[in-house]
Amino acid sequence: MGFNAAGWFAGSGGGPLVHGAVDVAGPGPDDVVVEVAACGLCHTDLGFAQGKVAPKHALPLVLGHEIVGTVVACGERATAWKGAQVLVPAVLPCGKCAYCQAGRGNACPQQKMPGNDIHGGFASHVVVPSGPLVRVDGFKDAEFRALGVVADAVSTAYQAVRRAGLTANDLAIVVGAGGVGAFTVQVAAALGARVVALDVNEDRLKLSAAHGATRTVMAGDPKATRKQVLDMARQFDAPPLRHKIFECSGTTAGQELAWSLMGHGCTLVFVGYTIEKIQVRLSNLMAFDATAHGTWGCPPEAYGPVLEMVKHGKIVLAPFIEEGPMAKVNDYLGAMANHTLQRRMVLIP
Repeated sequence: MGFNAAGWFAGSGGGPLVHGAVDVAGPGPDDVVVEVAACGLCHTDLGFAQGKVAPKHALPLVLGHEIVGTVVACGERATAWKGAQVLVPAVLPCGKCAYCQAGRGNACPQQKMPGNDIHGGFASHVVVPSGPLVRVDGFKDAEFRALGVVADAVSTAYQAVRRAGLTANDLAIVVGAGGVGAFTVQVAAALGARVVALDVNEDRLKLSAAHGATRTVMAGDPKATRKQVLDMARQFDAPPLRHKIFECSGTTAGQELAWSLMGHGCTLVFVGYTIEKIQVRLSNLMAFDATAHGTWGCPPEAYGPVLEMVKHGKIVLAPFIEEGPMAKVNDYLGAMANHTLQRRMVLIP
């Protein structure tokens, strides 16, 4: 069974996404077809659209990896999903390999990412494997559409906090309070940590202060910013052992600043991505007996707690997102490139 599906394709060499027909054939035995209700817009999409980052799938490729929708067709081994409202994780692990069995499905070498490995959610329909899907209950209309950002931005923040081993006695230092960083602030605060949020945008800091940040810092001169943050940490009586530093800006300046905040026994987690290289002294890890992690996406089994936090208001979405028609995706990508988007866009087909 095929579908008359359409989507927004990235081509070679960058340029605007092009609208066209998507070949949505009948799903494989373990696959489903999801009618897209909403798909979030991420900086990763911008990198692909501009041609600065190459997706794994050959171009042209339908972008978009923050998907919620309804299952409208199923393969023969996935019939239990028919009619279900689902969230499609941004990382779709195989569920069978050693990584998946160890609870590290987000590092699965066989993973599929919509809008990267396979056609994504800037479309009317998308075909995805059923195994990693997350069934969504108790959300309606705008609340359901808003969950698109949970597929990546919120769940990635949750996984970063989980990766850091953060506890209620810790001080979370979040470098970059927009996008994933804003949700990292909320998750850390919901788990009982005190949170210092850093950014170069005053509006983002005000929003973070209203939703979890104990203190905020306008980042500027690196040395002065470092001193201000560490002075706050001393006021909190939080030794570096209790510092969990999250680099969420995806900028060279942010990564360098996060590294400079390293102290004895602290933990750093790198969440943001930039194609640019930075120079750091790796020996600081040895000298401070510190720990640095990378984190990528979120394993499907961790989505349950995230959705519960959203359902019970421990993570709020509405102030951080804005709905818009998918037909204006190129306008939103342009605004993102010019740093004029104030909220994370949720695109409606």
